[in-house]
Amino acid sequence: MHRTTRLSLMAAALSCTMSTPLLAQDVTLPADELAAMRAQLAAMNARIDQLEGELAATKAEAAEAGQVVDAPAPAADSEPVSKLAKSDGWSFKPRGRLMFDAGFTNAPDSTGASDGFGNEVRRARLGASGDMPGGFGYKFEVDFAGNEISVADAILSYENGPIEIAIGQHNNFQSLEELTSSLHTTFIERAAFTDAFGFERRLGASVTYARGGVLAQAGVFTDNLEDTDSKNRGADARIVFVPKAGDTQLHFGGSFHYNDLDDPAAQLRYRQRPLVHFTSQRFIDTRSMGANSETGYGLEAAAIAGRFHAAAEGYWQSVDMPGVADDPSFFGGYVEAGVFLTDDTRGYKGGKFDRTKPSSPVGEGGIGSVQFTLRYDHLDLNDAGIVGGRQAGYFAALVWKPTDYTALMLNYGRLQYTDAILPTAGGDTSYGVDAIGMRAQIDF
Repeated sequence: MHRTTRLSLMAAALSCTMSTPLLAQDVTLPADELAAMRAQLAAMNARIDQLEGELAATKAEAAEAGQVVDAPAPAADSEPVSKLAKSDGWSFKPRGRLMFDAGFTNAPDSTGASDGFGNEVRRARLGASGDMPGGFGYKFEVDFAGNEISVADAILSYENGPIEIAIGQHNNFQSLEELTSSLHTTFIERAAFTDAFGFERRLGASVTYARGGVLAQAGVFTDNLEDTDSKNRGADARIVFVPKAGDTQLHFGGSFHYNDLDDPAAQLRYRQRPLVHFTSQRFIDTRSMGANSETGYGLEAAAIAGRFHAAAEGYWQSVDMPGVADDPSFFGGYVEAGVFLTDDTRGYKGGKFDRTKPSSPVGEGGIGSVQFTLRYDHLDLNDAGIVGGRQAGYFAALVWKPTDYTALMLNYGRLQYTDAILPTAGGDTSYGVDAIGMRAQIDF
């Protein structure tokens, strides 16, 4: 019970006592009745003290158990209250996201490329995550986009101090761009090399160590849950340093990937769309290559300083091909720089970009956050006799976030191709393609 409540009760009681002789001057309370009333007030005050102590103890016990008692409403920039907790260590948090994309691609007419308007439900996920007794946790998400049901994450984890162990389907440790959630990227699709080289969630076991400014991750993986009959076996590792220079957050990292195909008939194929996912047309493509294994090395760097951010990555992917004198090695990478036109900053957490939370969201007197980003994206699929083509992308993105959990995005890309797999009527394989993509997204 609050102090103001106690004072109100006491004031009311005293008022009743004092008002009697004012309203009826000829009434006088005997001394014994007045003493009894004062004793009742003293008993009431003692009871109020007891109740306040019990309430404080209850709140303390609930806080240790992860529950909330008589909690204030969340601030505008806080996470939504959607996590249900119990005192026995269990918790449950529903999760979901919906992304709808639309736009256009335009290629030279004589190539015969499939272009024009396109649209799709890019992601439609539902799932849950939470904690279990003993330091264990879980996360499970299913994607319903494209009229198909596929498992995104299916993870059991254990955390003890700076160490976390994860078993199940989750991202292996390739690239800052790949590990950043699709909810928090600056473009509607990730850098070209992440898709071309087949970065995806895989079934496996991993260990993460995070302390101070160091993050180290390593794991062994098979294949995606949809391809468990394959013979892929691999290992991945990543190390990241996250120092700060004043108010500037810095990020430096490197990664290693090895995938043993262990199948005489195994084939690899690297190819990529022009920025947007709703088109099936690719202009660069290595076509199928016989392979024993693939090995990748990545470097990554980023900085966040107030409204400004910058990021860059490079990735080299080598293929061990049987019966050839020189194994091919392909390269992809990007560099980008962005600025918020509003008084906001890009989120960062755990060695990857995180949620941007507008300082003045719509509905609270503001317009949300507005971010403008430029990117150069490069992918080279030519090497050692493999002519898959080169793609140089010049991209611009405008991202408006009315609130923490909603976003509207507009992307433009100019793709310049060399050795494209679709020649023009005159046999030219060097030309440009334009792409415009728009996205509306919401998550919880």
